[in-house]
Amino acid sequence: MAPREQLKDDYSETRLIQRRLIVAAVIVLLMMSLVLGRLYVLQVVEHDHFSTLSNSNRVRIKALPPTRGLIYDRNGVVLADNLPAYRLEIIRERIDDLDATLQDLQQYVAISELAIKRFRQAAKRARPFESIPLLLNLSDDEVATLAVNLHKYKGVEINARLARHYPLGKHAVHALGYVGRIDERDLEKLDETRYAGTSHIGKLGLEKFYESDLHGEVGFQRVEVNAAGRTLRVLDERPPLAGHDLHLTIDSGLQQLAEDLFADERGSVVAIDPANGEVLALVSMPSFDPNLFVNGISIKDYGALRDSPSRPLFNRALTGQYPPGSTTKPFFGLAGLEYSVVGPKKSVYCGGYYLLPNEERRYRDWKKEGHGKMDLHDAIAQSCDVYFYDLSYAMGIDRMSEFMQQFGFGRLTGIDSTGEQSGLMPSREWKRRARGMPWFPGETLITGIGQGALLVTPLQLAVATAALAKQGDLYRPHLVKSINFAEDEMQLAIEPELTSQYQIKKKLNWDHVIKSMVSVVHGLRGTAYRIGVDAPYKIAGKTGTAQVFGIGQDEEYEEDKIAKQLRDHALFMGFAPADDPQIAVAVIVENGGSGSSTAAPIARKMMDAYLFSQGALAQEKS
Repeated sequence: MAPREQLKDDYSETRLIQRRLIVAAVIVLLMMSLVLGRLYVLQVVEHDHFSTLSNSNRVRIKALPPTRGLIYDRNGVVLADNLPAYRLEIIRERIDDLDATLQDLQQYVAISELAIKRFRQAAKRARPFESIPLLLNLSDDEVATLAVNLHKYKGVEINARLARHYPLGKHAVHALGYVGRIDERDLEKLDETRYAGTSHIGKLGLEKFYESDLHGEVGFQRVEVNAAGRTLRVLDERPPLAGHDLHLTIDSGLQQLAEDLFADERGSVVAIDPANGEVLALVSMPSFDPNLFVNGISIKDYGALRDSPSRPLFNRALTGQYPPGSTTKPFFGLAGLEYSVVGPKKSVYCGGYYLLPNEERRYRDWKKEGHGKMDLHDAIAQSCDVYFYDLSYAMGIDRMSEFMQQFGFGRLTGIDSTGEQSGLMPSREWKRRARGMPWFPGETLITGIGQGALLVTPLQLAVATAALAKQGDLYRPHLVKSINFAEDEMQLAIEPELTSQYQIKKKLNWDHVIKSMVSVVHGLRGTAYRIGVDAPYKIAGKTGTAQVFGIGQDEEYEEDKIAKQLRDHALFMGFAPADDPQIAVAVIVENGGSGSSTAAPIARKMMDAYLFSQGALAQEKS
């Protein structure tokens, strides 16, 4: 008999299925709750956050760099402008392999290691979606070659930008300075927001000093992009504000004339309007082309400038410090009158040398046989060293230093530029502090003829000459005449700043010194007589010769037997017209020999050019 089949328990099976369904339903409900809860969090609680992230993928902020302000001379001649140039730029976030892309691009255009280094430096301060320049100022051939191949590379673009350009090239570069690419040192000081999208910054001179005015304000665009990063439309825009234009005090014609007059010589010329401190010309020779630096100078070109014996990168006008030689004699003569150490008629016999009491060393005059009997007028006109040895010894170094500082010697002039040096006006206190040694009487004597520790910059000498011309009014020299604000068409004029005013004890003291300086140029025995022979106006001036190396007691200075770089520096300072000063000039020709034959003619030609252009000579003749 077959075993009895087990009866099915339908009820139990039904209960089991029901329990399973309930568990499954609970699980489904829990899962749905989690999904709905997450949706609630994403769409309600964190809506703003994810909406912003979504827009970030769709919307880009593009910085719009401002146009740099232009620079003009006093007559409206453009000295620094902006020209369109094509640049190869890269947006990093749209590139999968940056190194490979850089390598591939070299198939079409030369990319130096220096360019790649600068690109990586710029990338450090830029956001991933910002466009970073790799190559600047592409040639037409380079643009054509790249344009037909850029479809292969996402995130690589050719864009037209404005680049700084100096149309006069090397002329006035030491006054203007130049701009260059932003480097790591600049990054440490920059406000990244203000310089977003900007690749260049002022490096020297006016370009650096007035950077905040010239740069302008960055604008922006909010643009919608597609998945490939291509711009679809502009959602919002704030245009950039262009930088302010500078109108200078420099006369570019006078500047170029002075530079041409130097030919192959080294040195500096500074010309100033004595009535207000406006710098009419600021020359340092030799010069260089600032356009080389705008887009990054090559190692070869920079090495040639840096290693040149002529030092074209050295701003002699502001940074060069030279012994002024006899150009300081009018100042020391005025000091002697003011301190009542000498009178106009007091005379000193010059026999060719000077002896200190109880000393055997001879302090020689430049004229071996001597000048004979000299008063102050003749001593300045003929540049008698012995007279000024005697005057200096009687006056003492501390009074000399005190007086000269009132005319700006040994102090910064405060010109609106970079790199200015203060020169040196020695004193007892200075020597104790700087060298830990006492001051000796012989040092006072050589200071009195503009040698020894006394050093001036060409700018200082010009400023002091201008103060002498205006009988004690010392103005701060300035290169900018006005600043133009393009956004509201306003102009800010730079007002003359009178920094000090020497109060003379007797007006006759001025007259004595200035008449002596006129005799330097127009007197028959004046050291600069040759430049005054046919002058249609009166010039007050003083020549100078500064030794580059010391000469022994029994040695003679023979210029034709000495190497060029060891010859004396030639100097001249003066102003004109003497009775109505409109221009003051200081000239230094390195290793130029005689101030009367080398430096003075440069000053005369500059005075002629400026006074003719101002119509002053016609007034003088009438």
